[in-house]
Amino acid sequence: MRSSVQCLKKFSLLFRNCAAKGSLNESKMIHGHVIVTRLEPDTHLWASMVNAYVKCTSIVYAHKVFDKIPVRDVVSWTALISGYVDQGHADDGVSLLYHMQRECVNPNEFALATGLKACSMCLDLDFGKLLHVQAMKLGFCLDLFVRSSLVDLYVKCREMEYAEIVFSSMPEKSVMLWNALLNGYAEEGDGEKLMCLFYNLKHMETKFSKFTLSTVFKGCANSGYIRAGKVLHSLAIRLGSVLDEIVTFTILDMYSKCGLADEAIKVFKSIKDPNVVAWNKIITCLKQQGRSQEAAKWFNLIGYTGFKPNEFTLSSLVSAATDIGDLHYCETIHACICKYGFESETLVSNGLVSMYILNGCLFDGVRVFEMMTDKDSASWNALLSGFQGHETCGLVPRIFYEMLLKGFKPNNITFKSILRFCSRLSDIAFGRQIHAHIIKNRLDDDNFVGTALVDMYAKSGCLKDADVAFNILIKRNLFAWTTIIAGYAQADQVEETLMCFRKMQREGMKPNEFTLASCLSGCSDIATLESGRLLHSMAVKSGLLLDRFVSTALVDMYGKCRCIEDAEAVFKGLVLRDTVSWNAMIGVYVQYGQGKKALEAFGMMLNEGIVADEITLRIVRYAYSYMSLTEEEKDHFSVMSKVYGMNPTVEHYVRG
Repeated sequence: MRSSVQCLKKFSLLFRNCAAKGSLNESKMIHGHVIVTRLEPDTHLWASMVNAYVKCTSIVYAHKVFDKIPVRDVVSWTALISGYVDQGHADDGVSLLYHMQRECVNPNEFALATGLKACSMCLDLDFGKLLHVQAMKLGFCLDLFVRSSLVDLYVKCREMEYAEIVFSSMPEKSVMLWNALLNGYAEEGDGEKLMCLFYNLKHMETKFSKFTLSTVFKGCANSGYIRAGKVLHSLAIRLGSVLDEIVTFTILDMYSKCGLADEAIKVFKSIKDPNVVAWNKIITCLKQQGRSQEAAKWFNLIGYTGFKPNEFTLSSLVSAATDIGDLHYCETIHACICKYGFESETLVSNGLVSMYILNGCLFDGVRVFEMMTDKDSASWNALLSGFQGHETCGLVPRIFYEMLLKGFKPNNITFKSILRFCSRLSDIAFGRQIHAHIIKNRLDDDNFVGTALVDMYAKSGCLKDADVAFNILIKRNLFAWTTIIAGYAQADQVEETLMCFRKMQREGMKPNEFTLASCLSGCSDIATLESGRLLHSMAVKSGLLLDRFVSTALVDMYGKCRCIEDAEAVFKGLVLRDTVSWNAMIGVYVQYGQGKKALEAFGMMLNEGIVADEITLRIVRYAYSYMSLTEEEKDHFSVMSKVYGMNPTVEHYVRG
């Protein structure tokens, strides 16, 4: 009996040594000796065997041994669960923990910590909360590992309120825990709480790491907290952390994401040996800030460093070349892509298709598309965007159905592009077909697609369909509201226009200049004058009165409501008067038979150096044609007809 106990201890020790060394062959050999000696393992030896195979990364052998255990205790369960979790099989770990509890085996602090880690990995918040409750019942909530795992779970599942409650209740907080919570706020883009937490850490005795700084810089980038980011940059310089590569890259990333290209360049120049990722950041930042020419120059500098650009570098460069619009430069970039062997990269090829198409080289764009061996939905989207012009728009339905036939699934970008085509041509039949495909793909409640549907139906005059599409939207943004309001206004449905506007206000949405202009265009008679005046007051309060769309709509509204003096007052109050606003004012005079004032306004317009357009000339021609004019005014018309090409006819003088 005594020798049997000694053997069990001996084999357990041997398995522990194998686990420490990670020797699978040695574990198998010792396992063989246990079988040969016909020794009946106790729970301790069983657990040691499972743990040894787990540590040797042989989860299959570990599970086979585990299945042979007659009475499985919490130690053997925990060993197997941790094996699955450590090898990335979090779902299996959660499943095993669930089965362990069904066998009435209560978890210990290690099992709970491991189970919570598994829940974090597979984002199983519900089961994680159950484990939290269980930890409270069993009195393990004071355990450092359990609490740390709880914080990690809630952070990963974006439940920051719970994470902070657990974190605040901990008497001892390691820098890893601080980093976990900081990272949660950084990922959320909650700059205010991130900086508050960081300043609390700064005043504690806990020494933060370079990873802490990197995390806070990332949070500043995600939340746009650039002022705090600059202060932190100064702190990093004082601490000497800017010498660290990881910290420097996150500072570079912060300035790039916040659109401070010049600051990003300064940081980039401080890097001793910038890698290709750093080069990509600078090139992308410059491109996004509209400095495509500079982005191209920076790319040229890469050649002197010996670095080979990757697909992300070249993709950014193709985008810059698209903006530059120089066909020769576009072709040079294409040649460069071929030189580095990235022409088969889908990301790069998609950019090339867009580059050629947007620069008017449809044939070249189609050729690149046809040569692609690995197309995706973005490739088809790029192609579809090129066939929106009137000459080639007839091919859009054909391309869309070819995309479906070849097994590609359209996404929200695909549908928005096609719906824009339907809106432009008022192709309601094809638009309804696309709507059916949208429903089939369960994208009808997508705000991006739904708003495009509202726009398509509204511009095609199908306001009932537009209203249905609008009401399906879960989150109605300002563009969606403006689209439906403009649709009703254009159809002269004044009551519906104003009703929509009031409903938008009740939902807490503030109108922009386009919303107000659309509403004003619906106030077209005396009955709606009061609503028009309220909109005028709102434009003044919101500072939108100076906007040319709003001011022109106000002039037009007062004109339609026969309030010429009010129209004149708005017009005279404009700081900048362009052709559109002059047209509106002249049109009001013509509408109410004030030909002389119309001609005087036209003369003032010309004296201010404003160029008349086709609409101006049409309004003035109308004034000459249908109003009683003096001989002097007829002579004036003759002079202007020569200057502006308004060929006089008998009709122009018939009422003279």
